[in-house]
Amino acid sequence: MSIELPDAIAAYFSADKKGNAQAISECFTEDATVVDEGNTYSGRDAIRQWMANASTQYTYTVEPFEIAEDGQRTIVTSHLVGNFRGSPVDLRYFFVLRGDKIVELEIVP
Repeated sequence: MSIELPDAIAAYFSADKKGNAQAISECFTEDATVVDEGNTYSGRDAIRQWMANASTQYTYTVEPFEIAEDGQRTIVTSHLVGNFRGSPVDLRYFFVLRGDKIVELEIVP
């Protein structure tokens, strides 16, 4: 099933598919925050480093399959398969957009 994602979110998943930490960081505002696995990453440099670490530790694929709106958040549910404990898993990505950039992202099981 194909879903239509807002441009900033589509760019995020496209860069993630390529393992491009720099391109992922550019999807975010300068003051953005990411919350993943109980850790918070603030600012583009921290977000770039978070993704660089994840892509060297794990090999995975992510396939978004559902999108919903909740107030100002866009919730994308994705199927994640890889060499990490608990694989495969469906994760929910809670995005808050500002203009054409991501200002907040929280990833939860």
